[in-house]
Amino acid sequence: MTSNPNPSDMARETREAPQVVADLLGRERAGFVEIGRLMRAADPPVIVTCARGSSDHAAGYFKYCTEILAGVPVASLGPSVASLYHAPLRLRDGVMLAISQSGMSPDIVTLAEAAKNAGARVIAIVNDEASDLAEISDICLPIGAGAEKSVAATKTFIASAVAALAILAEWQDEGKLRAAVDDLPQVLENALAVDWTTTASWFAEAGSLYVLGRGPAYPMAGEAALKFKETAGLHAEAHSGAEVMHGPLSLVGDRFPILVFSPNDAARPAMQAVVERMRQAGADVLCVEDDASGSLRYVKSGHGLTDPLSIITSFYLLVEAVARARGHDPDNPRNLKKVTETV
Repeated sequence: MTSNPNPSDMARETREAPQVVADLLGRERAGFVEIGRLMRAADPPVIVTCARGSSDHAAGYFKYCTEILAGVPVASLGPSVASLYHAPLRLRDGVMLAISQSGMSPDIVTLAEAAKNAGARVIAIVNDEASDLAEISDICLPIGAGAEKSVAATKTFIASAVAALAILAEWQDEGKLRAAVDDLPQVLENALAVDWTTTASWFAEAGSLYVLGRGPAYPMAGEAALKFKETAGLHAEAHSGAEVMHGPLSLVGDRFPILVFSPNDAARPAMQAVVERMRQAGADVLCVEDDASGSLRYVKSGHGLTDPLSIITSFYLLVEAVARARGHDPDNPRNLKKVTETV
């Protein structure tokens, strides 16, 4: 696909992600170290997350990475538990990680405040450090991504996920992960140079599709499915490579389109078996892998936990092209606005 002479805000902001991440890692280095020290001292028995939309996918990514690396259970709390049902929480000695681009959604703020009153330490990752969420948190980590004009979150999602991963690396004092995080600005730059848009017409002609992943790649599949819906008006469902076999497989038939995120980690053999089963069922499968066997190749990051960030960065430029191919404005999805204030 030829380059667009008038790039969308979504494409432009996606291309800003490597510099945003570089600035974040340089500016907040001491903050990551301090939060890591506090996490080690607190030794939380459980971590809960508070987020919606793309931010919830960043929280889901943190969940998998934390449970794999630290063995500490991470659970997403439904904001309505506090904002609508006013249920008492029991979070003594726990930690809440709240992620929000605007920091202004009333239900997110209410849940974070309830968690704090219930005895949890609240860490907020926000783009607006003057927001209500930033104000009520115990520790605020601003990602400093700058204004994001497109309704679709791109650079703010990537920066939020990186910030959460940097916290984990310092908390666990994990040198290999810390080094991989430090290398991300260049990895993301390389990921932007990988052209997946040659497959845009394949997606543009679809009526519905699945996006599959497992482990840390599963929340990225969720983020991809969300972007197909909100930017391209294309119905997409995200499933784990395990759960898809427990019911959703029944919808798979001849030429059913499936996009599979399959980074080279412990889940790769299982995901390869899933891909084979999908093809046996008649599906058209595009598999994102790091070698020539994949339909789409991603840029390796040097660590299994950071590879999904490379994948989603390349994907954002693809879905932006799919949106344009389907006649949609990726910056201004129908019925949506940038800041969603739910209660």
